[in-house]
Amino acid sequence: MSSTESIGTDVAAPAGLADSARALADGRTTATQLVSAALARIEASQATLNAFRHLRAEAALAEAAEADRRLAAGERRPLLGVPVAVKDDTDVAGMPTYFGCAGERPAATTDSEAVRRLRAAGAVIVGKTNSCELGQWPFTEGPAFGATRNPWNTDHTPGGSSGGSAAAVAAGLVPAALGSDGAGSVRIPAAWTHLVGIKPQRGRISVHPHSDAFQGLTVNGPLARTVGDAALLLDAVAGAHPDDPHRPPPVEARAAALRDPGRLRIAVAWRPPLTLTRTAPHPEVRRAVAALAEALAALGHHVEEARPRYGLIGLGFVPRATAGIAELAALHPQPALLDARTRSALRTGTRLGGRVVRAAREREVRQHRRIGALFHPSRGRAGSGFDVLLTPTTALPPPRIGSFDGLSAWRTDVAIAEACPYAWPWNVLGWPGINVPAGFTSDGLPVGAQLLGPSRSEERLISLAAQLEADRRWYEHRPPAAP
Repeated sequence: MSSTESIGTDVAAPAGLADSARALADGRTTATQLVSAALARIEASQATLNAFRHLRAEAALAEAAEADRRLAAGERRPLLGVPVAVKDDTDVAGMPTYFGCAGERPAATTDSEAVRRLRAAGAVIVGKTNSCELGQWPFTEGPAFGATRNPWNTDHTPGGSSGGSAAAVAAGLVPAALGSDGAGSVRIPAAWTHLVGIKPQRGRISVHPHSDAFQGLTVNGPLARTVGDAALLLDAVAGAHPDDPHRPPPVEARAAALRDPGRLRIAVAWRPPLTLTRTAPHPEVRRAVAALAEALAALGHHVEEARPRYGLIGLGFVPRATAGIAELAALHPQPALLDARTRSALRTGTRLGGRVVRAAREREVRQHRRIGALFHPSRGRAGSGFDVLLTPTTALPPPRIGSFDGLSAWRTDVAIAEACPYAWPWNVLGWPGINVPAGFTSDGLPVGAQLLGPSRSEERLISLAAQLEADRRWYEHRPPAAP
């Protein structure tokens, strides 16, 4: 079933983001129909998938009616009247931002910058999707909301921490959603739910009201079933708040999705950075990513194995990540309600704050030079001059729900490093990456691959992903657990 089918009130198979926007502009459906159908799908799926923490049904329907009036008057905006969702770490005026935590929180008084831009593009936000507590883990489970489940197999996690957004898009509850990515939290759930997930350049999408989320590790990014839809959402929300410290020059993501990437030099890397876990890609993950590399070669690209010089990049990640957790956890009004692992990270982050985290951030320039050497031609040096790096997004297929229950903080960290060793270095660097669907295991579980680039290379990555999508047509596959 293609993403262009079932425009309108069909609850089972919604259109994609761009298709919905076109149908609204052409008068083939209404915003009220699309939003009503999205809310019906969410309600029908909640007991099974549990993708949403909060719905704003009444407000969304009122906004849809207003969008219909604006459309009838001839107004056109990129997403006018289209339903979307945002992650529960994102401020939406009038709604609390729990970020996966238990306890009470006051409602946000203003929209985050990303939400402000979504509204300016005309989108209707139907609700906020589940995230694990403070976005720390590649699963979306917790006592505050239960377990969010994977629509491809509800015994398994959709990943995390943007698992609610991924489950919602994969199941067709909404055509696209925003997530955030501090260590792979967009790319990992995209891989495990057969989606396109973009981690943009640091600063591409504002994280305001935060100025430098998780010590610069975390960025916001789109999840969608197609490259074009992800690019459309990226264009809609990209841009800086006046207080933002990072301001990369603008890109035209949707235009890039329509361009041929040209013939590229693509490095394939199987060895992850040092994690002290002896992790390696699962045979079925390796098989799927190798098939993707073969497809890229068949499309005319030069593809060869290489080894990025990651060095001890974890020394730059751990202090920044735990300090970021500590900063948010310290603001919780009822710290006793936090997971014991969060309280452990709070203690670690407090110890590693200040001078240690400043030193970790100062290493970033050297890390850019060392790892960036992969992308710069060097005379007499093999393994350089590549345009794109291809790696597995995760080492393992999606784990079962409850796999991380009862583990200590240390054992949880080890299990995460074994399952997801590939994504987090690009958060340290602040550079862009895209998960693309790589196929399925013999049990029908999705796995993904990352297309990674140097600083500000989103347009090249998007063009390459779109070319690969046209060849592989991954959007034709839908999960069995959609409502």
